[in-house]
Amino acid sequence: MRDRQVRDRLLRDGFVVLAIVFVLLRLFAIQPWDQSVDAYAYWSTRDGVFYGGPIGVGPVGIDAAGHIGAYLYSPAFAQLLAPFVQLPWPVFAAGWTALNLAVLWWLVGRAALPIVLLPPVGFEIVSGNVHLLYAAAIVAGFRFGGTWALMLLTKITPAIGLLWFVVRREWRPLAVALGFTAAIAAASYVLDPGAWRSWIDLVVHDASAPLVTTGWYLPVPLVARLVAAALVVTWGAWTDRAWTIPIAVTLALPILWVNGLSILVACVPLARERVRGSRWGRRGDVGLVRFAPRSSAPGPIDG
Repeated sequence: MRDRQVRDRLLRDGFVVLAIVFVLLRLFAIQPWDQSVDAYAYWSTRDGVFYGGPIGVGPVGIDAAGHIGAYLYSPAFAQLLAPFVQLPWPVFAAGWTALNLAVLWWLVGRAALPIVLLPPVGFEIVSGNVHLLYAAAIVAGFRFGGTWALMLLTKITPAIGLLWFVVRREWRPLAVALGFTAAIAAASYVLDPGAWRSWIDLVVHDASAPLVTTGWYLPVPLVARLVAAALVVTWGAWTDRAWTIPIAVTLALPILWVNGLSILVACVPLARERVRGSRWGRRGDVGLVRFAPRSSAPGPIDG
């Protein structure tokens, strides 16, 4: 018992020290750690022009200052970030990094230290994408389906994970997810209908344009990956395997970069839990899947 307490303390303290150091590197703009491709793309929406920047080759571009990244999500996501992107870049980058690190700890607790050293997760922290937020949204989505709005209002196709609720006939969380997304989108559209038209044009263009990009990504067409994702999540829903949802969401990414694999972190807390209730969610659980810990291992609640 004593050895385990020492080990847990070392894992906790090690992660906290690593997190503080990296956040400070961002805050004080220590090169090259001041660079964060995707976080910079979000921050670049601070002028209110979401889609006027360079698209470049594939999904990235380079601005006049040499920063890589172009904003490609819905106007709603940029509008929600609007109060934060007014901060100076180093402050925003540090805050976004701290958020991702906090989410990782919430998901896996003391396992965060070895997991953050895995290349996909480490690259995700550095690049500042939304994949770890997706992992958290999947886990939290069993309590409140509205978290699925994050997928629907950013990369869209990862929302195929909602098939879990369709297969299980759990209509309430599905309705909450779609209704919450529709409410955010409607309010966003009222604020800036022109931006929404630009985004829709961008999505249509990207869907029809051939993929030309650099860096590691899975060279499998999106359609094939969507079919595989649908099969995976359907099987998982039928057999009460919630950990299949992060796999399906990962497969359904528009482009599966190496850091996209960090969504699979959600498999850790979901694999620790046991789904209660019937396969079809007919036991009066108001459509929500409930979890009971299999062990005392730290999870997204006690980590």
